[in-house]
Amino acid sequence: MGTVTPDITGLGAIEPGVVRSPRTRRLTAGLVFAGVSAAAFSLSGVFASGLLDTDWSPGAMVLARVALAAVVVLPLGIVSLRGDWRPVRRNLGLIAIYGAVSVAGCQFAYFSAVQYMAIGPALLIEYTAPAAVVLWFWLRHGQRPTRATIMGTLLAAVGLVLVLDLASGAPGATAMDPVGVAWALVAMLGVATYFVINAKADTGLPPLALAAGGLTTATLALGVLGATGLMPLEYSTASPVYAGTAVPWWLPVVGLGIVTAALAYVAGIAAGRLLGPRLSSFVGLFEVVAAIAFAWLLLGELPGTIQLVGGVLILAGVIAVQAGEKRTGAASADGRR
Repeated sequence: MGTVTPDITGLGAIEPGVVRSPRTRRLTAGLVFAGVSAAAFSLSGVFASGLLDTDWSPGAMVLARVALAAVVVLPLGIVSLRGDWRPVRRNLGLIAIYGAVSVAGCQFAYFSAVQYMAIGPALLIEYTAPAAVVLWFWLRHGQRPTRATIMGTLLAAVGLVLVLDLASGAPGATAMDPVGVAWALVAMLGVATYFVINAKADTGLPPLALAAGGLTTATLALGVLGATGLMPLEYSTASPVYAGTAVPWWLPVVGLGIVTAALAYVAGIAAGRLLGPRLSSFVGLFEVVAAIAFAWLLLGELPGTIQLVGGVLILAGVIAVQAGEKRTGAASADGRR
């Protein structure tokens, strides 16, 4: 008879006859969650494009997206606590930082950045977050990156430049306003904080509870920004158009809230706890690749060869970082013996 591997991830036991190590199962589950999160986040640009064409302001879309996600995830987060609110009370500060910095602050900073500079450079700065995560753990915790991790970082950086097609010479592609750069750096810090907090498995907070608390806090923060006029809130009930088809205005709004926020944040937290902050942050770069793929499928925007090459380089970078994480984990294990 085959051996049934114990369920350590909550995803169900592996069928008899298949023997996998806990490490392999953890990695596989983490990559699945990270892939789902990246794909879900990547759809935000597609959904948002149609709404922007009907005169929605970025702030109104972000607030609607986060508020709807909070409504969906909050009941699930409460149920996941099973009546034990002690983890919430112990981590009120962490939840507040997660919501204000990783969710609300990051999005507000990014949309502020693109008011002063082109989207491509803003995204490039924001998605240097994986390198910031590696640097944080080196300086703060003494976890020196391996050569594989450094090589993966460089490959992923080159791949990101190619995917964003910054070298094409498109108008405005290299416009770098200092104010825009500053806002993009703030957005990058928000993304890095997101990956670091996601991976904290010692808080006692279930992923659904952390997501619910963060999204609720972010809704309140964005609501204050909107009420004070710092973040314009303009919306329209006109029908946006996707791939030549007009749809009701509320359909992409629901997609933004449920898919690109609720599902994306919950899956992202689960991925962080299974993969750790460094590897999950590099896998998160596939959000950019997936965004191009969905733009191709839903908006007819065909990716260029250079972007496809960039996607391959990002994949190579993730594989290298994963190898580096294995060596780091092995070294840590040897040090505890």
